Amino acid sequence: MKRYFILLLLASVSAYNIQAVDTEGNAGQIQEVKMVDHQKALVNPDMGWTMHFYSNVPSNYGSKLEPSDIVEYFPGVSTVYLRLPWSFIEPEEDKFNWEILDTPAQRWIQSGKKVAFRITSTENWARQGTPQWVFDAGAKYYEVNGFLEPEYDDPIFLRKLEGFLMKMAERYDSNPNVAFVDIGHFGMWGEGHTLMTSPLHGRFWGIETQKKYIDLYCKYFRNTQLCISDDFAGHNLRGSYFPIMNYALSKGVTMRDDSILVQPEPNCWYHSEMAQYFWPIMPVVLEHEHYGGSVQRKAWNKDLLLKAVEEYHAAYMSIHWWPEILLQENRDVIDKINLRMGYRIQVPHVEWPSQVKKNQSFTIKSSWKNTGVAPCYPGGYPCFTLKDSKGGIVSVLVDDSLNVRSLPVDAPGKAQESLLESEFTIAREVGKQLGDSGRGFARSCQPGVYELYVSVGTLDGTPVLELPYDGADSHKRYKLGEITLTE
Repeated sequence: MKRYFILLLLASVSAYNIQAVDTEGNAGQIQEVKMVDHQKALVNPDMGWTMHFYSNVPSNYGSKLEPSDIVEYFPGVSTVYLRLPWSFIEPEEDKFNWEILDTPAQRWIQSGKKVAFRITSTENWARQGTPQWVFDAGAKYYEVNGFLEPEYDDPIFLRKLEGFLMKMAERYDSNPNVAFVDIGHFGMWGEGHTLMTSPLHGRFWGIETQKKYIDLYCKYFRNTQLCISDDFAGHNLRGSYFPIMNYALSKGVTMRDDSILVQPEPNCWYHSEMAQYFWPIMPVVLEHEHYGGSVQRKAWNKDLLLKAVEEYHAAYMSIHWWPEILLQENRDVIDKINLRMGYRIQVPHVEWPSQVKKNQSFTIKSSWKNTGVAPCYPGGYPCFTLKDSKGGIVSVLVDDSLNVRSLPVDAPGKAQESLLESEFTIAREVGKQLGDSGRGFARSCQPGVYELYVSVGTLDGTPVLELPYDGADSHKRYKLGEITLTE
C-alpha cells in the first residue's frame, strides 16, 4: 500500500512532497523537496559588484562614506576597488604609503568582502602618476597638456617599477582577501592605451613593450588573478583576436573592459567578442563609464548594461559613481543583473529516504544547475549534513563526483540540470577491521531524528558558496527536512 503526505514549509523550500513507496522493496518512505530561488543577490568568490572607493581621483567615490559604511545596502557588492597613482603609494623611493590602501580595504575585509587594486603611472587630472624620484633618477618622460607620461621602454623606469611591484606583491600576492590585481602601469589611467598622449608626439609603443608589463606583473603576482584592460588591443578596434590579448591569456591573465556605455549605440562597447576567449576559464570584469558622465552624454541605457553582462559573460561589474545614487536610479536593472552576473548554483530538486540505518548505504538524488552567465570558477562539491536539535553536526556526506565548476551556462531560462545520485553510509562499521576492541571507536551517532542540510564547498564538507535560498544556518547550509537514523 502507498501513502502520500504533504507538509507546507515557510523556509527555504516551497513545499515538501513526502511520498511513501512500496516498503516491500525495503526502500521506505521517500521525501522529496523542490527548492525555490529567493531571487536575491548572492555574494560569492570570483563575482559581484566592485565598489570604486578610489577611481583615480581620491575623492571618487568613497570620500563621503563613513568608516563603518561598506555599502551593504547595495545588493551583491563583494569587492572594494582601489585605483590610485603610483606617486600616491611610493612618494619617496622605498618609503610606502600603504595606509591609503589598507584602511578602506580592511573595512571590507572584516565584513567578509575582498579588495582589488590598480596602480597607475599616467593621469590626466594630476601632473604625474609616476613619482618624481623616478624621473630624478634619470627615467625619460614626456610632457603633454600639463601632465607627465613616462617613456615606457626606458630601462630606468622599468627597473624602478619592478622594485615597486616586488614590494607590492610581498604584501598582497597570495593574500586570500585580494580578488584581483590589474596590470595598470601602462597607458593613460593604466588602461593600456596612449590615445591622449602618443599621437601628440608621433610616438607609439608596440606589443613587445606591452609584453614587458605583463611579464613584470606575472613575475611577482604568481598566485593572484591578474587582469588587463581590453584597450591594450586598441580602445576602438573591433574584433575577437588580438596578439597582445592572446599573450595575456596564455599567461593566465583575464580581461576587463573599462568602456561600457562611454558612448551611445553602436559604440557602447567594442570587445564582447574578445571576451569569448576568457570567460570560459577566468572571470571577466566590466567597468561602466562614470554614471553621471554617461547620462550626460546620453550613453546610459539600462537594457544595454544588462546586455553587456550577457554578451561578456561578466563575473564582475563596477559601482562607478556615488553608490546610493546609482542604486536609487537603477535598482530595477541591478536586480536583473544580480540574477545573471557571475554564477548562480541552484539545487531545484532533492529526494532522500525518510529513514536510514547506520552502517547501511542509502541514496540521495538531487539535481543541480548554474543559472548565471559564467562558470563557478572556484568550484565546489555537494555536501549533505545531518545536525541534531542543538545544531551539532552528526554526519557529513560529500559527493566528490560532481564539481559545480563543470555545470554549463546558457541563456536566461535555458540552464541545463545535472542529475546526481549520491550513495552514502552513516557511521560505517569499523570493528571488523580493528577487531572487537575497535567497536565503538567511531564518534557518537545515536539513533534519532535529525535535520538534513545541503551545501556546496570543499571536499572536507566546509561550506563555501552562498546558494539562492532562504533558511540557511550561519555556515551556508540550507535545510532540506528531516531524516531518521536507526540501528
